[in-house]
Amino acid sequence: MYIAQAYKYLHDWWRYFVVGLLAVFAATQIGSLPFLGALMVKVMGEGGDMSVLADPNTMMTTLESNLTLFLMLLSFVFGLLGLYLVVKYLHKQPWLSLTTSRKKTDWGRIWFGFGLIAVITIITTLVDYFYFAPDNYILQFDLIPFLILAVIAILLVPLQTSFEEYFFRGYWMQGLGVLTGNRWVPLLVTSLIFGLMHIANPEVEKIGYIIMVYYIGTGLFLGIITLMDEGLELALGFHAGNNLVGALLVTADWTVFQTHSIFKDIAEPAVGFLAIVPVFVFYPILIFIMARKYKWTNWSEKLFGKVSKPLPEILETNA
Repeated sequence: MYIAQAYKYLHDWWRYFVVGLLAVFAATQIGSLPFLGALMVKVMGEGGDMSVLADPNTMMTTLESNLTLFLMLLSFVFGLLGLYLVVKYLHKQPWLSLTTSRKKTDWGRIWFGFGLIAVITIITTLVDYFYFAPDNYILQFDLIPFLILAVIAILLVPLQTSFEEYFFRGYWMQGLGVLTGNRWVPLLVTSLIFGLMHIANPEVEKIGYIIMVYYIGTGLFLGIITLMDEGLELALGFHAGNNLVGALLVTADWTVFQTHSIFKDIAEPAVGFLAIVPVFVFYPILIFIMARKYKWTNWSEKLFGKVSKPLPEILETNA
């Protein structure tokens, strides 16, 4: 039902693959200009060579970390705005129908997804710090920089994660679903593209391409809960909780964002744990919890079944 809602509105293939994609890409590129401009000003002001900015690690550490975080997240705000305009004016589609198949957005589901990952992340990190591997962490809490970080993260991280969810699990999931007539193609394709979008992250250079199992697996997990729940709410909450708590709680030199978080992880990353355990152990447990709470059924049809066009009498009229 969630994917099939796109049939009610303008869903020609070129709207998704030409105009829509270009518009959202342009919006994110416009949003990245302040960050690139600030980098150029800083490097030129110090008499440096602009070629150093070709190194992603240098780009992420040239400016003060809170400023870097703010400017990087700003591009996602532009991307979300661009996507909203594309959905509203190019597809003539209400934002609600991109969010859920329910009559209104279920904020309880959003908060459940957020709280589930937030509580688990906080508990496991504190247990690891106090009992199992205290030598792997440095307590770097500094009140003023942390408060600035908290304001930036609380305001902008949910917009960043919402853009990614609406773009991949919403816009492209629905678009590919109505174009292919099934559910498994959009599930796999959006998960793969979502994972590959992270291939330039410094984590990949540090850990190796095995970490792509985690990124693609995360996309698959978010896609599964979206299809099974017939809406984006759980994915929106989970993604926001994961990124927000991560930004505030723990940072590391090899992650994409180095923040003024409470802790800094100084251990060498455990490749097997980071890439394999979340995807094949942690995510299945979370799916089980969500499935029990929301009484998911008919798994085969919802994940691999056909996307049927609604009957003509229930289609909404569009000019």
